[in-house]
Amino acid sequence: MSRSFRPFAIAALLSGLLAALPAAADSVLLNASYDVARDFYKDYNPLFQKHWKAKSGETVDIKQSHGGSSKQVRAVADGLEADVVTMNQASDVDFLADKGLVARDYAKKFPNNASPYTSTMVLIVRKGNPKAIHDWGDLVKPGVQVVLAHPKTSGNGRYAYLAAWGYALRQPGGNEKTAQDFVGRVLKNAPLFAAGGRDATTTFLQRRIGDVLISFESEAELIAREFGRGDFEVVYPSQSILAEFPVAVVERVVDKKGTRKQAQAYLDYLWSKEGQENAAQNYLRPRDAEVLKKYSAQFPTVRTFSVDEVFGGWGKAYAAHFRDGGSFDQVYQQK
Repeated sequence: MSRSFRPFAIAALLSGLLAALPAAADSVLLNASYDVARDFYKDYNPLFQKHWKAKSGETVDIKQSHGGSSKQVRAVADGLEADVVTMNQASDVDFLADKGLVARDYAKKFPNNASPYTSTMVLIVRKGNPKAIHDWGDLVKPGVQVVLAHPKTSGNGRYAYLAAWGYALRQPGGNEKTAQDFVGRVLKNAPLFAAGGRDATTTFLQRRIGDVLISFESEAELIAREFGRGDFEVVYPSQSILAEFPVAVVERVVDKKGTRKQAQAYLDYLWSKEGQENAAQNYLRPRDAEVLKKYSAQFPTVRTFSVDEVFGGWGKAYAAHFRDGGSFDQVYQQK
């Protein structure tokens, strides 16, 4: 190649290489979410990207950050530039509202108090249920090892804790004292606390620790997908807690990045038919009545109580049970 033609050849080569590279995204969103939502958003994100491309002509790249819910919101408060948060309890989003990162009235900006789907807590036991675990009361039997996520740092763990507390409270003669005693006995049967919901699953199935795992109903199906159905059974207790999953736009971040339109659309689409179908396919109970009816065979009827109904809302529940010196600290010290 002559020296005079070399620049043109190099320019042509670079042009070809650039053409072969994927087009840069028009915008990038970061979703900070709780630990066991990985699979849901892994399936949801391509659905939204296709929808947004067709609607706006824009290409949006979506990044995920997962961990224990309380750790996640602290990371956002400390500077993690998430455009949206998709959590599993209102107290964590309230924490960000108190910091001025999300709107104080975030729950009114979307339907269903900003919770696009629900779940409940179930008991996952070894195949054949060798310890005969059928309800919350069986978790205090001698010799039964209970695995759950840490109630101080994980929404999964808090739901497990409050589910057991609410069960005891709603028994004949139940009161705060009997509930605290019951939960204390459950925790005495816990050999350890996992960092988050997915870590609890790994502890139970891969490390083979424990006789029963307390987790979301949706996690049981995800366990089946990953590990097969031969090693465990799902026990639906006589009653359990209604788990809701609030979402919010991180106002300060989207205003800084100029991504408010995309972030709002990303969360809005969770209530679309496609978004609701994806929830059902990931064993989360959709809000859309038609979609829920379509998948009713996989969602057994279960008697549930809400955090508002039994504990007066997440603010009161958090203050009474999970702040320093609250009921968790009291019963854990006796463990």
